[in-house]
Amino acid sequence: MRTKFVSQATHGLLALASVFVLALNGCTFTLLNIPGVNTPTAAPTIPAGPTSAPQPSAAITFKVTLPAPLLQGEVLYLSVLDEVTGLGLNPTNYAMQGMDTLHYTVNVPFAIDSVVKYRYMRQSSLPTLEDDSADKAVRYRMYQVTGSGAVEDVVSAWADGKFNSPAGRMTGQIIDSGTLNPIPNILIAAGGQQALTDSNGRFFLEGLPVGTHNLVAYAIDGAYQTFQQGARVEVAKTTQVNLSLLPAKMVNVVFTVTVPATSFQNLPIRLAGNLLQLGDVFGDLQGGLSTVASRMPLLTPMPDGRYTTTLALPVGADIHYKYTLGDGFWNAEHGSGGVFIVRQLVVPASPNPLQVTDLVQTWQAGPSSPILFEVNVPADTPVSDIVSIQFNPYGWTEPLPMWPRGNNQWIYELYSPLNMLGNFEYRYCRNDQCGVADDVMTGSGKHGRPVSTSLVPEDLQDDVTGWTWLQPLPTSALVGQPATARPAGFWSGVEFLAEYDPTWQAWMPQAIQDIKGRYADWMVLTPSWSVSRTSPFVFAPVPGSDPLWADNLDTISHARASNLSVALFPAVNLPGDMAEWWKSAPRDAAWWDTWFNRYAAFAVYHADLAAKAGAQALILGGDWVAPALPGGQVDGNDSGVPLDAETRWKAILADVHKRFEGQVLWAVTYPGGLESSMPAFTDSLDGIYLLWTAPLSGASVDDLKASAGQLLDQDIQPLQAKLGKPVILAAAYASANDAAKAEIPAHWLFQPGAVQFPVNLQAQADIYQALMMAVNERAWLGGFVSRGYYPPVALQDASASVHGKPAEDVLWYWFGRFTGATQ
Repeated sequence: MRTKFVSQATHGLLALASVFVLALNGCTFTLLNIPGVNTPTAAPTIPAGPTSAPQPSAAITFKVTLPAPLLQGEVLYLSVLDEVTGLGLNPTNYAMQGMDTLHYTVNVPFAIDSVVKYRYMRQSSLPTLEDDSADKAVRYRMYQVTGSGAVEDVVSAWADGKFNSPAGRMTGQIIDSGTLNPIPNILIAAGGQQALTDSNGRFFLEGLPVGTHNLVAYAIDGAYQTFQQGARVEVAKTTQVNLSLLPAKMVNVVFTVTVPATSFQNLPIRLAGNLLQLGDVFGDLQGGLSTVASRMPLLTPMPDGRYTTTLALPVGADIHYKYTLGDGFWNAEHGSGGVFIVRQLVVPASPNPLQVTDLVQTWQAGPSSPILFEVNVPADTPVSDIVSIQFNPYGWTEPLPMWPRGNNQWIYELYSPLNMLGNFEYRYCRNDQCGVADDVMTGSGKHGRPVSTSLVPEDLQDDVTGWTWLQPLPTSALVGQPATARPAGFWSGVEFLAEYDPTWQAWMPQAIQDIKGRYADWMVLTPSWSVSRTSPFVFAPVPGSDPLWADNLDTISHARASNLSVALFPAVNLPGDMAEWWKSAPRDAAWWDTWFNRYAAFAVYHADLAAKAGAQALILGGDWVAPALPGGQVDGNDSGVPLDAETRWKAILADVHKRFEGQVLWAVTYPGGLESSMPAFTDSLDGIYLLWTAPLSGASVDDLKASAGQLLDQDIQPLQAKLGKPVILAAAYASANDAAKAEIPAHWLFQPGAVQFPVNLQAQADIYQALMMAVNERAWLGGFVSRGYYPPVALQDASASVHGKPAEDVLWYWFGRFTGATQ
């Protein structure tokens, strides 16, 4: 279970970004257009293709109904968004005309086959963006331009108000028109809300205002052709929308670009775009961005100085893209006057590779000269790490990989958008994990280093004297112990942290090689879904917060290629403390029906994912489902779970087994979980995944071993004998003083970079040594897994992660002998 404390951060960030851009003087780039200006200043959308001929266009009429009349002096805008640069950073805004006090309209031309991403905004001095019925910011609505047309929308609420109107819901299923199989990971947009389809192709949109909405089904990787239709929502009713999508054919597209001269040769130039494979994660990232540099394709230098890359892209996809030395916002290409350049390519069918030839006019924006950042990092910086730089103009944005020069030196030259900046901050970190793996000068919540723009070139030369949570480790002092090789089926594993950030994906292969080097033969992956509403219960994957279907497939593929067995242990991302969340839930009959339906979809989704990816095991359960088990309790009282809960759970497990032929285990917390979360339907399971955080007593490793052995023999062995099924010991202990007491709360135990507790790396290593010795003497145990591994970077913090700590050496010693890899 993962807890995420949700706030109105999105609204605050948008407000900060708005003020930041509005404060610019003499700048041709604006977040917002001045009221009364009929023709908006926009970043040019440049057609791309063999002839670069403009696409034919069509006029679209937008009509919108407001929840209340505008205030005096306010103007309503249609805000057409640029997801490649950043949703709040480069929109084109069109003033709308009032038909009456609640109804407005505007006509806007767009290229045929465009997929327009937009939202509504009212403005007097500062902008106010629209919210959905859950009072969360609308990312964007979508409309596909197939010819002249019209779209009608309803604004649920504004960011400075609350939703208070009749509502209904929309649900449906998306299938492949050829195979009739359901399609996962299709983005559904309607009424200002978005949802991804699950593995059954189903989606749910709750709390849509009454009226007609434009529903768009959009493949985030372009693998299916976009489809849209109108759908009517009635008060307290469910509108069913079932669609079939046509698969898109693929064509190789060769991008070749001529770029301006820079201070350095063969710099890494990336292609940033609005597809998943072009770095777009379709979620709200730091600084209002949607793209991640490390996920973008790199171009290859050519002998003549140009750069090129070949990508397989879907025919018919509306691709918006740009070339960049950073991401979609930082160091991207610009046009005259400092405007952002965004190119558009509607991919045509072609029997031969499509040739796209482009020219970058300039990397700079405005009169300010480039700023060169040069940094020397400590010699003990891991050789597999890269150094990243992060900028803070109005809030921290996404980190950018720096350019290596060798000898522990890294550089980065910032060209743009310096026309937007005056004074700002920057900081260095490892592997894009800024805020966790920072340099000591700016880590642990400190301010970044200051910098200002200038008309003359700047060369900032810095020294990182040390990295937060990284120090030289003493030589390992492992004492050899006799170890017995275990039979096939024994788990020697590492469980990845049940957290997620889109920057992690680039570092997953490296993390897999690290645990493989410890002789692990199992990787336990913890993908998640998010609870975005408690009542009505909305539970689904959320881009940016949860790993996407394609990301999970990619990680599992890397693990299988390294000859690791893979178990999926799906997690929940709750909006707050788990106990408080359960207390706040209504838990009436209708709510429980929805809860079981959504949990069933969650379990089946991960069963389908495991089956498709070739995983060997699926782990369900855990402490968060305890109130939903027969006899479940919340805060010491009956949870109200339906009397037929056992029947419902058995039906869920039967469906899981039907879809996935591997092992299905149940996660039980120890101590405490044997009473509250041990299911009555163990006959449907293949084993128990014991989430062990038991307090251990003693001052020496032998004492800790004896304490662990006593608990195993007293509480766990009788359970294993009764069930006749494997028990996998999955342990998590902090790297802190008194870690054996197991008193550190879970939200700190599994939080990388936590500073609340004194670090003691040896304490964790001693606990691991004691547990391994205890496991070695108990042949009835089915395996050992280290929980909480932080994949993107090694940290020597107080968290449970063993990545880069002495406890990893303990795993190396015992796993090598358990698996028979070493003697």
